[in-house]
Amino acid sequence: MALTQEAKSEIIKKYARHEGDTGSPEVQIAVLTADINLLNDHIKVHKKDYHTYRGLMKKIGHRRNLLAYLRKKDVQRYRELIASLGLRR
Repeated sequence: MALTQEAKSEIIKKYARHEGDTGSPEVQIAVLTADINLLNDHIKVHKKDYHTYRGLMKKIGHRRNLLAYLRKKDVQRYRELIASLGLRR
């Protein structure tokens, strides 16, 4: 159910702004989006798994805060990121 290390490293490589970048908002949002998608699929199958649902809501809130930060900081980077991730905003 968790994101594999290989998949996570591919996401980091795709969204990193420079070599070794793991902390930029783009990377964090992309990793959270991948986690959210996996948890969303899990919730569809296991509808009464409320503990996972709570974790999903926490990740969604964290991603929302990071997106708000990026939108305030640099609107162009924000627009490019949501277009590449396919987020509705």
